[in-house]
Amino acid sequence: APGSMSGSGPEAAQPGEAAEAGLQEAEQDWAAAKAFYDNLVSKRPRPPKPQHAITVAVSSRALFDLVEERRIYEEQGVEKYVEYQQENENVTLKPGPAFHFVKALEHVNARLLELYPDDEERFDIVLMTNNHAQVGVRLINSINHYGLTIERFCMTGGKSPIGYLTAYLTNLYLSADSEKVQEAIEAGIASATMFTANKDVAYSDTQLRVAFDGDAVLFSDESEQIVKEQGLDRFFEHEQLNENKPLAQGPLKGFLEDLGKLQKKFYAKNERLNCPIRTFLVTARSAASSGARVLKTLRSWGLEIDEALFLAGAPKGPILVKIRPHIFFDDQMFHIEGAQKLGTIAAHVPYGVAQKYHKSA
Repeated sequence: APGSMSGSGPEAAQPGEAAEAGLQEAEQDWAAAKAFYDNLVSKRPRPPKPQHAITVAVSSRALFDLVEERRIYEEQGVEKYVEYQQENENVTLKPGPAFHFVKALEHVNARLLELYPDDEERFDIVLMTNNHAQVGVRLINSINHYGLTIERFCMTGGKSPIGYLTAYLTNLYLSADSEKVQEAIEAGIASATMFTANKDVAYSDTQLRVAFDGDAVLFSDESEQIVKEQGLDRFFEHEQLNENKPLAQGPLKGFLEDLGKLQKKFYAKNERLNCPIRTFLVTARSAASSGARVLKTLRSWGLEIDEALFLAGAPKGPILVKIRPHIFFDDQMFHIEGAQKLGTIAAHVPYGVAQKYHKSA
C-alpha cells in the first residue's frame, strides 16, 4: 500500500519537509563557503562578482601571438599541437592584438581600486578559449610573466566557447576567429574579430583609448542600408529629415555605455582632467550633412564621447595614427585594413548590411 515503505512511520519527514530541510542545508553550505573565502586575506584584488563587473572575454589567440601554434594545429592536428604546447610551456608567448588593450583595462582597474577600494564595478578579464586544458599551463605562465590579472579561465577542449559567454555575463568578446565572433554577435553579445597591426607603435600606459565607428557599430545599420541601396544624396536627405529621431543602437553601444559609467566614477572624484579612459568616434559621415543626428542620438542616450571626428569619406588610417587607440572598432574590412597598414590594432564587428556586400564582393 502507498506509504508502507520503510521510514513511513509517524516520525518520518514528509517529502515537502525533506526538500525544505535539504534546501536549508545547501544554503548553510553556501554561507559557510562564502564566509571561509571572505575571511582569506590576500593582497591581490579579487575578481569582482560578474553581476557588478564589466566582463571582457578574450580568446587566447587574441591575447597572445599563436600564429606558429595555429600552423602546427592546422597542419599536424590537435595531438601534435597539444604536445608542442606542453613541451614549450616555459616559453613565454608574445603579445597578441588584444594584449595592450587588456593592459590598459588593468590600469583603469588599478586607478578605480585606489579611488573606490570596496567597489566591484570594474573590468573583469576572462580568458575564453576552445584550447585544451593541457595548454593551460603555458597560458598561465605567460599571463604571470606579464603580470596580468586574469583569474577566470574557460577552456572548452575544442568545443565552441560561445555558449559560456552568456553564463559569464559577458559585456565584450574579442577573438581572432571570425566565425565565433559572428556566432556571438547573433547571440546578442558585443563582439569583434581582432587583427594585428602591421607596424609597432607606442601605446599610452596611463589612458585606455577606445575608438568606435558609428553606423553598424555604435548605431544600427539603418542609415548604411540607405547609402548602399539608394546612394549618398538620398542618405543625406534621410538624415536631415530624421535629425531629431535617435538612431537605433548597434552592437557596441553597450560597451560605450560601460566606459561612460566608469568615466563618471572618475569625474565624481574630480578626476575629469586625469581620467584614464578616453573615447573617440571616428566616422566616415560628413558633419554638415549627417553629423547632427549622430550627436543628438548620443545625447538622447545620455552618453558622452570625448572626441568626434567626421571624415566625410576620407581614410581613417591617418587619423587613427594620431589617436593611437588600444582598439578601433569598425564594421567594414577596408577600414580595418587601412588602419592595420598604418599601425592601428583594429577589431572587425560583423554586423549590418556591409557584411552582405563584403561577402558578395
